[in-house]
Amino acid sequence: MKILVIEDDDAIAEPLGLGLRREGFEVARVSTAAAALAAPPADLLLLDLGLPDGHGFELCRQLRARSSVPIIIVTARDDEIDRVTGLEIGADDYVVKPFGFRELAARIRAVNRRSAAAAATTGSGPQRIGELEIDRRTHRVYLAGDEIALTPKEFDLLALLAVDPGAMVTRRDILAEVWDPHWYGTSKTVDVHIASLRKKLGHPDWIETSRGVGFRLGISQ
Repeated sequence: MKILVIEDDDAIAEPLGLGLRREGFEVARVSTAAAALAAPPADLLLLDLGLPDGHGFELCRQLRARSSVPIIIVTARDDEIDRVTGLEIGADDYVVKPFGFRELAARIRAVNRRSAAAAATTGSGPQRIGELEIDRRTHRVYLAGDEIALTPKEFDLLALLAVDPGAMVTRRDILAEVWDPHWYGTSKTVDVHIASLRKKLGHPDWIETSRGVGFRLGISQ
């Protein structure tokens, strides 16, 4: 996943880029609005509002008019009006400086999953993975042509794992996406739902476990 950091402050951009690379992201950086508009395509943009050659809001409008690429505004401005404005003009999230790096990385992954899920939902039809069929529009799941009765949480969990089949999704990200970003309960609830989902899918290999990390949807069925 390639991230374009649009930030003119070296003291922020350099450690941010280093941290993102440690998380496995490919990172490019520009420091002006003009350079951002001329930059090669990226999978996600991190946009600072205080740029030397233009306001970040206007740049956000221009970028959104050109592409549906996810945009996260990263800024020191924490007024509610700024937050609302940023989201209304097309940003997918709004993060206020200073921020915890782990939180930012989690938000990047969450925005990317939501973007991928939205693309899947508005595609030509249900998503098919081997004999598994997931219809996000109707909230129905079929296996080898037979419908599987899932609870709402089980469906959301399966749909999340299916956004990128074979990719690992951490327990923390599952809790944030399927339950609540501020979930304070035990993570064992994830294991309970995974066990139930595996049973209904009829084979444990549909959902693979990485001990201490998370889960992935098997793609070899």
